[in-house]
Order: sequence, then C-alpha cells, then structure tokens
Amino acid sequence: MQTIKINKNVDPHREFPDPVGLPETVDLARATRTSRLVGVSTIGVVVRLLIIGIELAGVWVWGYSVLLVDAVASLADVVASVAIIIAIKIAERPPDEDHPFGHGRFEPLAGMQMGILICMLGGGVIGQQFFAVFTEAPAGNVNVWVAAIPLAAAVIFELICRMILRIGRREHSTALISEAYHYRVDGVTSLLAAVGLLVASAIPQFSNLVDHIGAMLLAAIMLGLGATAVWQNVHQLLDRVPDSEWFQRVRASAEKVEGVLDVEKVRMQCAGPDAHVDIDIEVDPLQTVSEAHVITQHVRAQIQTDWPAVRDVVVHVEPYFDGDH
Repeated sequence: MQTIKINKNVDPHREFPDPVGLPETVDLARATRTSRLVGVSTIGVVVRLLIIGIELAGVWVWGYSVLLVDAVASLADVVASVAIIIAIKIAERPPDEDHPFGHGRFEPLAGMQMGILICMLGGGVIGQQFFAVFTEAPAGNVNVWVAAIPLAAAVIFELICRMILRIGRREHSTALISEAYHYRVDGVTSLLAAVGLLVASAIPQFSNLVDHIGAMLLAAIMLGLGATAVWQNVHQLLDRVPDSEWFQRVRASAEKVEGVLDVEKVRMQCAGPDAHVDIDIEVDPLQTVSEAHVITQHVRAQIQTDWPAVRDVVVHVEPYFDGDH
C-alpha cells in the first residue's frame, strides 16, 4: 500500500499548507468495484430469467404448483437483483448539497424494501396454496423427469452463488455477499422442488397434497429469506457498529502518518459502498495548530488511500502525554 508522506517544503508557520490530494487509485478502485458488482449481478439476472422461462414452460405443460412457486420465488429475486443494481449505481454518486454524506444508504434501503416484498409474496403464496389443497382437483400422476428442471436449476444457482461470493468477499461488499446467499437459497428451494416432485411421482395418490405442501414449504423459505434481508439492511440504516476489522484497518492507516503518536478513538458509519470515519489522534503537544492541521490532512488522505470506500474522514487532534493511557 502507498504511504502518504508529509511535505517538508511547506513552512506551516508562514503559509497555509496545500490541500492533500488523493491518488488516482482511490477513484479507480471505487469505479472498478461498482463495475464488478453490477457486472456479476447482471449475469445472475440473465441466468435467473432463463431458468424462470424453463420452469414456467413446465408449469404450462404439466401444471405443477411447486414449479410455479419456484419460478415466482426466482422472479422476486430478479426484481430484487435489478433494484440492487440500480441502488449500487445511485449509491456510488458523490455527495452533493442535499446529500452531504453521499448516497450510500440507497443500497441498504433498496435491500430492505425488496426483503419486505419477498415476505409479502411468500405469505401470499402460503395462503393461496393452503386453500388450493381443498379446492383444486388432483393433478394426477407426476412425471418423474420433470424433477430434472428444478434439480438442474439448483446446481446452476449454487455455481453462481460461489462466483458472486468470491467477488463479494474480495470487494468487501456486504450487499453482494447477501446477493450470493440469495442464490444459495434459490438453489435450496429448487432442490426442495425437485424432491417434492420425486416424492409426488412415487406416491401418485397423494401427488396433489405433496405438490401443494412442497409449494408452501418453498414459500416459507421465501418468508425467511425476506426477513433476513430486512434484518441485515436495517442494521446499516440504523448505523450498527461495523466489524472490528475495519476499526483496526483505520487505526493502522492513521499510525502510518508521521507525527501521529497514538490513536485514541475511532467511530465509523458504513452504508452500502460508503464509509465515514471519525477519528481522534494524539500528537506532540508542543506542535502548532498549523502543524497539527497538516498531520490531520495526511491522516485523512492515508485512510482514504488504504480504504477507498471511505467518503469522508473527520480528524480530531489531542495532545499526547506519555503514561496518560
């Protein structure tokens, strides 16, 4: 990592120090992150749409409810993924007069709304399928080969999950990691759909009941997925304390700067692609205000260089006294 050094050619006693700029790698890292998140999410949407098309074709030919619910669950995830893609693009916008802290909260806000939508869909499907058990005519014998459709979908979803999870962890994107687990849940629901169809084919006299119970089970998983999405995104909207890893990272960056004798306190907000840091550093008590100002500017630049997600850094200066800790 690049370490920012203080410019010795500026006399802080005679002239206002020049502002400390950020290297081009900061903007490049943010742009690259957005491009990767949008790209991998788009691939997932396309694959989901293909699977939905195949499952709906199976519903049209055989009329199995479990295939329909699996397709509806995937369709809800497509809507969620598109919303996340839009939110990622909006969240990347820089701060403006109306949003001085940036637009990062658009990302968890979209995730929370999609979680609520998925919960509503899951609850509606459970109710519809429950009444269908008593009102619909039996579907008859189930073709065992139909189970190959959701089984293949389960394998594809798991492969996509692993690809997105790898990129999400590399880019430290909680949104993309959550999206990866959405694909894993899709894989589980598809696998359950396949099992339901196999069971129904083995006991055709109960095929109608098994079909609808399997559909209700998938809808229950949709409820769980939606509730989890709401819970995770509410944490960011309510400024839950981030993982300790990020506090250690900020401290390490500040301590690289010449003149920083200790870091006393770090506070942090994380929302979507943005982080905001409030840090207390300790410097030589005999330094002038101007000299301390130069150090704070370099602390800000160093933190943003090491962690490009940081939109803004507020640095508080305190005098350092040995043994005062």
